[in-house]
Amino acid sequence: MPLRIHFTAADLARTRLAEGPRPVLELDIAVRLLQDGAHAARFGAWRRQSLRRLFDLIPPTGWSVGFLDHAGAAGIEEAVEQVRATPAARIRRDMQAWAERGQGRAAPAWTRSLGSDRRLLGELADAMAHAHREVVAPYQEHMDALSRADRALRARQVAHGGLDMLLSGLNPRCIRWDAPVLELTMASGLEGDIHLAGRGLLLIPSVFGAVFPAVDESAEPQPWLTYPVGVRDTDLFLPSVETARVLSTVPDSLTALLGHTRAVVLWTIAEHPGCTTGELARRAGISPASASQHATVLRTAGLSHTVRHRNTALHTATYAGTHLLGTAG
Repeated sequence: MPLRIHFTAADLARTRLAEGPRPVLELDIAVRLLQDGAHAARFGAWRRQSLRRLFDLIPPTGWSVGFLDHAGAAGIEEAVEQVRATPAARIRRDMQAWAERGQGRAAPAWTRSLGSDRRLLGELADAMAHAHREVVAPYQEHMDALSRADRALRARQVAHGGLDMLLSGLNPRCIRWDAPVLELTMASGLEGDIHLAGRGLLLIPSVFGAVFPAVDESAEPQPWLTYPVGVRDTDLFLPSVETARVLSTVPDSLTALLGHTRAVVLWTIAEHPGCTTGELARRAGISPASASQHATVLRTAGLSHTVRHRNTALHTATYAGTHLLGTAG
């Protein structure tokens, strides 16, 4: 049986898309992936370069310790400070709840003094910041570019088919929309029913959450659900080769000379993310065939993404593309 999220009309009216991935959520999922060892094609190269920290409190599947969950924080700095300032009573309460949710799993011995030892709590917060700096931050700008492309795709889905198309296309392998219920296949095998009770749902894109969703029904101001960023609405999630490319260094092909027209095309894509090939041609003052050719070259060089929605190509600039334009002034 799946985990079921029940929607009312009020929930559908309040359901919305997050602007992009949440740093703390990406860190939480990344730490789980470091311990998993699966999806070698997608995460193998990245995993070999990354830290192996926080494993005790963020297991490969199941619940993380509650006081580490600051998905609503504006950035990692704010989240780390919130962890550092966690009251002792909450630490003890969350550790006990976490052990109970772990089906009898005992809390690691070193955590027994977390509630009373502020130095130890500070070291944990420092480890969290360090892990984000090494595991997520080097790829954040690339992830943001993917998120912008995904947002353009989701906006087109809503425009063409409303929330029905959006919810049906989030992740068909693990998220199934059977109105008015969203059925989730969780990595942990968690089952049950969640009633949103008019709060709606925040849909958060994730690069590291490339297969299974994560959900928090008690989050404020509203519950949230992660879904994998997509490139085409015909894909279940971002292709493995694209994920591997995002979590790696910028390719040498970016040193190639753009030329005037191609630079105009790249500038146009950066200024109008999600533009179609026809829109790109009109704004750049070139023919649709020329716009398509230049967009293909830019995509091959890693300077832009092309998201496909039905028979329409939607173009957005990658971090490398916007960085190149910024460097050129």
